[in-house]
Amino acid sequence: MKYLFFTLIVFIFTAAYAVLVSLGGDDANQSAHLKQVLVAAFAIQWAAFLPAFFFKTEKFYDLTGSLTYISIFIYSLVVTDSFQDFKLGNLIIATAALLWAVRLGSFLFMRIIKAGQDKRFDSIKVSFAQFLMTWTLQGMWVFICSSAALVAISSPSGALVNYLFSIGLAVFIIGWLIEVIADNQKSAFRRIEKNKDRFINQGLWARSRHPNYFGEITLWLGIAIMSVPSFSGMNYLALFSPVFTYLLLNHISGIRLLEASGNEKWGHLESYQLYINSTPKLIPKLFK
Repeated sequence: MKYLFFTLIVFIFTAAYAVLVSLGGDDANQSAHLKQVLVAAFAIQWAAFLPAFFFKTEKFYDLTGSLTYISIFIYSLVVTDSFQDFKLGNLIIATAALLWAVRLGSFLFMRIIKAGQDKRFDSIKVSFAQFLMTWTLQGMWVFICSSAALVAISSPSGALVNYLFSIGLAVFIIGWLIEVIADNQKSAFRRIEKNKDRFINQGLWARSRHPNYFGEITLWLGIAIMSVPSFSGMNYLALFSPVFTYLLLNHISGIRLLEASGNEKWGHLESYQLYINSTPKLIPKLFK
């Protein structure tokens, strides 16, 4: 029962957030658009949850999240006539989000296909309420992370391109490249047989224990910065988007879980303790 209650709270919180961030200007279309995307984000998760629970599988969980991002951004471009009117700012922001979603979604899907399972879901996928809550959390993640971009795209004039927009684009590119390079370095490390039970401390991983997550937080910060020139009124609450990404990856999933797993696997090793004590958890050190 507690998981069903928490699921309801997650949806209500996200819906309230959607209403608040849409109180930016006089355009009712923006408010309607954000509400439509909100419903779509959760509806896709709940529709995917049903076969996932029936077959007790988590294999297309991450893929569904990425497909949801892709769906809502393409939808947003269409309903705002961004293609027809060639709204450059909208097209750039959406392309950035789509580039991230396609790359990360395919990467995570191939990884779980190769691994066969995600052990984090072992005790979750057999519980209807707990598994439903997990899919609902993904709906919240999609909407809140996308909120800054969605507000800009749905603003009356679309996303404005100026110097701040250009700075945000540069920040996004840096973050995206860091995430891609970090993921590729770890994949290459894992493909070497002798590294099967070792921790990675090479490349970007010698400068941060979680450079991929630093990259993801940075790229969403970049998208938020690109979106700011189009904000007014309560739209600025959408700056919670990169903050939410940081909180999610650092304190709820991602880093917190991986740090615990790492300590369990390698905590007894002196080399691992040296790595932990000399390497920042998130923000990469510039010099060794």
